Amino acid sequence: MRNPPQNQEQDDFPTGLAQPARRALANAGIHRLEQLSQMTQADVKKLHGIGPNALALLGNAMAARGLSFKQDNPEYTAGD
Repeated sequence: MRNPPQNQEQDDFPTGLAQPARRALANAGIHRLEQLSQMTQADVKKLHGIGPNALALLGNAMAARGLSFKQDNPEYTAGD
């Protein structure tokens, strides 16, 4: 009996997400939608293999779970 490889983590990404996008996320150490909520859309978009379709699929899957990408807020400063 063969066992599955120990180093593969199960992801919770939408089934329609293309393999290049899945590889890009895995190579960045991202395996769960919750991890994406700590990143801005711009950060995710910079990953090689992530395009507009992948961003839309991920955003919709996150929204279905009450999650969203981190907001990019360049005008905020700690004293505000």
